[in-house]
Order: sequence, then C-alpha cells, then structure tokens
Amino acid sequence: MIKPLGDRVVLQVEAEPEQSVGGIYIASNAQEKSVKGVVVAVSEQSIGDLTAPQAVKVGDEVIFDKYAGSELSVDGQDYLVLHEKDLVAIV
Repeated sequence: MIKPLGDRVVLQVEAEPEQSVGGIYIASNAQEKSVKGVVVAVSEQSIGDLTAPQAVKVGDEVIFDKYAGSELSVDGQDYLVLHEKDLVAIV
C-alpha cells in the first residue's frame, strides 16, 4: 500500500460515466475532472517528537480542488496524492 509523507493524503477517485441531457454518454477524455474521492491513506505528520493529527481519516469521502495532486497508478488501481491543504470539505 502507498504510505504518504508530510501532509499528504492518498485518494481513490471514482469517475462516474457522465450522461448528457439527451441520454448520450460523454467520452471519459471529454468529461470534467472529478472533485470527489475517498481517503485510502493518510500521512503521519510529526513536528519534532510530537505527532499532529490530520483533519481526515481513512474512509472519509472528501471534496478537493479541481486540479490538485498527482495521479498515480498502483497494481492497476488509480490514486491521487495531494496535500491536505488541497482538501475543501468532508462529505
């Protein structure tokens, strides 16, 4: 499994097929980038000997900035690694 460092969070972003008003499915490369994901890993922040708690935990569904993070593929699964500050809200 991926273990993020610093203040980073790993998300699994699930893109749902987007359908137009007329019922036509839009190609994945023409869809807007998703802004929702599920937290799958959280880093352990430490400042000296102290460990600072993260605002999110594994399993939280979150909303994040549209173009934040770096995409990553591990064992055929796509993930997004981003800084905790790029998270907007917990759903």
